[in-house]
Amino acid sequence: MNTKVAIIASNGGLFDAYKVFNIATASAATDAEVAIFFTFEGLNLIHKEAHHQLPLPAGAEHLAEGFQKANIPTIPQLVEMAQEMGVKIIACQMTMDVMNLKKEDFIEGIEVGGAVTFLDFAKDANVSLTF
Repeated sequence: MNTKVAIIASNGGLFDAYKVFNIATASAATDAEVAIFFTFEGLNLIHKEAHHQLPLPAGAEHLAEGFQKANIPTIPQLVEMAQEMGVKIIACQMTMDVMNLKKEDFIEGIEVGGAVTFLDFAKDANVSLTF
């Protein structure tokens, strides 16, 4: 049986991005089928501009240097890794409409779909996570 991992990304900070893409790439590395549904602030994680400058939580600014020293990949690098590993990236159509965003505002290779698109994938997922 093939493992399926369904992730909802609804928050848009740097820590959120690391959680989402760390779990997604780790799952994909174990040959799991992975899909991430990005909604509301989570769309920042795949936005062409925003995903290069995601905010750290207040009071955690000192950790930025720690990420560099520990040689942790940047979010754009993790997004690219996830895509290369076959992680399905779905941007929420409804949220995009509310925020007046277009597919062109996001990184290449995403799918735009509604909740039903994600639910179709997630209905038989072995693991479901929300960040």
